[in-house]
Amino acid sequence: MKEKIRYGIIGCGSMGREHLLNLHAMGGAEVTAIADPHGPSRDAAAMLVDGWRPALFERHEDLLASGRCDAVVIASPNHTHATVLRDALATDLPILAEKPLVTTVADGLDLLRRAQGRKAITWVAQEYRYMPPVAEMIRIAHAGEIGRLHQVGIREHREPFYPKVGDWNRFSANTGGTLVEKCCHYFNLMELILRERAVRVFASGGQRVNHLDERYDGKVPDILDSAYVIVEYASGARAMLDLCMFAENSTDNEHIVIVGAEGKLESLLPSLTLRHGRRADWGRREVWGQPSGTGRGVSVRRVWDTNIRYAGQHFGASYIEHQKFAQAVREGLPAEIPLDEGLRAVAVGLAAHRSIETGAPVALRDVLPAELC
Repeated sequence: MKEKIRYGIIGCGSMGREHLLNLHAMGGAEVTAIADPHGPSRDAAAMLVDGWRPALFERHEDLLASGRCDAVVIASPNHTHATVLRDALATDLPILAEKPLVTTVADGLDLLRRAQGRKAITWVAQEYRYMPPVAEMIRIAHAGEIGRLHQVGIREHREPFYPKVGDWNRFSANTGGTLVEKCCHYFNLMELILRERAVRVFASGGQRVNHLDERYDGKVPDILDSAYVIVEYASGARAMLDLCMFAENSTDNEHIVIVGAEGKLESLLPSLTLRHGRRADWGRREVWGQPSGTGRGVSVRRVWDTNIRYAGQHFGASYIEHQKFAQAVREGLPAEIPLDEGLRAVAVGLAAHRSIETGAPVALRDVLPAELC
């Protein structure tokens, strides 16, 4: 691999441009080609940084066939991922594919089949694990410093979905549904933290406030804006997501909690705060431990990585992920988030939507083949 990796970016909306800015800040990279059927998005991406003059393509097929790229980033709308990936997998280019990997399990299984035997990596972008306080809390948890892990809680209270070109993200047919589009990050994070695969999902949610006054060709958007999702694992561990997308008047809008038998970890964003506390006398029944709510014995610190040159939209996580992807490309390493892992994150979101629709728990074996569960 050359010292400088030449990247092609397919999809030049907000996330595609975010990838471009991360690559520019990282160094050792150049975006030499971009593709997007939307002319204004292409032009905006092409003019984003000085010194790069990428070739512009309307069709992703032409970018893939151009010979101008050593790796490709796929950041097109969710419902196009499967089509673009089928074409990209037919090349020998390393691929970084934005989440969600797909919007249907059938498409995901088809991509897994097509990727078999392929030498170049396919990496699914799941950047939440790389946010500095989140990465540090996972390191501490996996080091055994809070004992056996039993619960993961994730709360995101945020603003509504952003406008997109043609407002494609207003309909579940395009996004896969909110719990796929927005939350596959979290389901992937739960699996990473607990080091287990989900076995059953319960969910309750709906569209309560957002987008109800909008109309597109006479149709009302159908994306839910609030939900609770409980995910169960074979060991008995559980995880829960609390999502509300009309709660932007928050200080820390993302709060991740890991509870073990011997202590607790909390990560808060955007304050980049990490809290770490151990239970006092946790192993002695006859001794009352410290009372809850006092903060006694809890360490609190701000966690940041000073090597991050561009914080961007995800607290430097996309920058770190790009560094790791580039290292994997140069050194022939495997993808840290392979296709099957990206598909499982989608499947949990789809199972949650099915649970909301039916009012019943959904087993992952009813969504995915047994070998992926």
